[in-house]
Amino acid sequence: MVVMGRIIAPYGVYGWLKVIPDTEAIDGLFDYDTWWLGKGDDWREMVVETAKIHNDVIVVKLEGIDDRDAAFACKGKQIAVPRNQLPEPDDNEYYWSDLIGLRVKNLQGVDFGLITEVFETGANDVIVVRPDAVKADSDAKLDDRLIPFIATAVLEVDLEAKTMLVDWDEEF
Repeated sequence: MVVMGRIIAPYGVYGWLKVIPDTEAIDGLFDYDTWWLGKGDDWREMVVETAKIHNDVIVVKLEGIDDRDAAFACKGKQIAVPRNQLPEPDDNEYYWSDLIGLRVKNLQGVDFGLITEVFETGANDVIVVRPDAVKADSDAKLDDRLIPFIATAVLEVDLEAKTMLVDWDEEF
């Protein structure tokens, strides 16, 4: 499953859901007639009856979700589609979900940790890298590192090895 959005709230009283998509285009989920709702290993296939853009979110009516209580039970669930239904990305293009969990090191061999999130800023995408441990010389937890996902900063992505090489200073 490739997570493509999440349900944030019920919308109205007739079972509609408010969805924040994690797709490049806000209507990217409209390409799929069925969505999978769930988290972790617990997924169920749902048929999309109607979906539309409403401001900066999607509102959707799924088959079998017919009242506000059923919609409220879906709050917090993720929306995914099977990987084999997605088009293959072009060279040097990646699905955000494929980047999550990659180990990031810089040119000097410093291990920055694992990618935990990717988000869009308007100018470019940004990866969030969470360090694995605390600094040896203090009790302070290391902060997440934000690295722009641009060609001058991200030099190599190896999905098979689950690694990313970046040109990024350790002090940033």
